[in-house]
Amino acid sequence: MSRVAIVSGAGRGIGAATVDVLVGRGFRVVAVDRCRDDPAIPYALATKAELDRVVERHGDRCLAVVGDVRSASDMELSVSTAVEHFGRLDVAVAAAGAIAGGVPLWEMDDAAYSAVIDINLHGTRRLFDAAAPRLLDEPTPRQGRLLAVSSAAGKVGVTNLAAYVAAKHGVIGLVRGLACDLAGTGITVNAVCPGSTDTSILAASASLYGLASVEEFATHQLVGRLLEPAEPAALLGWLASEEASGVTGAVMSVDGGMTTT
Repeated sequence: MSRVAIVSGAGRGIGAATVDVLVGRGFRVVAVDRCRDDPAIPYALATKAELDRVVERHGDRCLAVVGDVRSASDMELSVSTAVEHFGRLDVAVAAAGAIAGGVPLWEMDDAAYSAVIDINLHGTRRLFDAAAPRLLDEPTPRQGRLLAVSSAAGKVGVTNLAAYVAAKHGVIGLVRGLACDLAGTGITVNAVCPGSTDTSILAASASLYGLASVEEFATHQLVGRLLEPAEPAALLGWLASEEASGVTGAVMSVDGGMTTT
């Protein structure tokens, strides 16, 4: 039987690329996204049309669910949909994220701060809360996987993005702690930290910094270019596999060398 995954933030960017990678590896996937804007986030979020395009290119191996990662009931619905439609759940990938800021922390309004923390950190927790009990229901030996997209900003400080930095550092702590909670169960928990990747979040970051082009971020990476969403998605795909059973509590970078120096 094919393994089954849930991917949040699946409408575009790294989430959409992760859906593509997992389907290519033989998974069936529930692709989840909010599909509406948030007034506290200063750019347009993924639309239902974008989510539908991701799903449509994979036929009956992929199913769309409109859901907000901040909602426990939406994440529980995503898990129950996976089980009811595809018969099981093996992997949950928390790829939903958003950015706001561009000012010192004390100048950031509460709504934007809360949205950044809630989407990036609490949204990861909500998906994991919903998925972990279902993964534990599988008979041993288990091969469950809980994966989170953190960021290079989860390892270092970034000017005028303190809320985002705090949230992404928090994702790493959450992953490490949950990996300990699930020790010996066969369920692994890992984080991937992308660098500057050509996504809508990077475009929003460029706007917050008043940069003329996202390409200016490439100067911070040893590879001398921006990453493509498929690059961190490839690592997520491997971590989702049975071959990655010996890796848990890990924080793995796909950042073009950004955090090397």
